[in-house]
Order: sequence, then C-alpha cells, then structure tokens
Amino acid sequence: MTQDSADIAEMTFEDALRALEDVVRKLESGDVPLDDSISLYERGEALRRHCQARLDSAQARIERIVQGADGAPAGTQPFDAVER
Repeated sequence: MTQDSADIAEMTFEDALRALEDVVRKLESGDVPLDDSISLYERGEALRRHCQARLDSAQARIERIVQGADGAPAGTQPFDAVER
C-alpha cells in the first residue's frame, strides 16, 4: 500500500469527501499540468472508492437494524452476522 493509499484509508468519510471536492476543483480549474492532472485524477478515484466503501458499510449497518415484536427498532447487529 502506498503512503497516499494509507492516508486515504485513515480518513473519515467527511475528510475524504472534502479532499475529493478539492481534487475536483483543481481539475476543473484547468490550471494543472497534464502529469499533475493524472496524479490528481488517480487520487480522486481512490478517494471516491473510499467514500463509496464507507457509504456501503453505513447502509449495510442501517439495513441490519433489528426490529422488536412491536415493529420498533430494538437494536442493531453487524451486517455480517448470521441470521437466526
């Protein structure tokens, strides 16, 4: 894993999203040389994948909310837990 990838893996969703927005702004400005644009694009793609993975994980956790007998949420369980 490269240092850049390790840094991204440690980011919160919000930090990664802000970094991705910064990459997009730089690329859209048109002031970045081609080689730097390619590097920025690669970083942006890594940030996008990280954000998507965090969103997928959050969605899976939400979908696993356990309902009580009255239909109200009674707690949560990990999305990879075995069904009972």
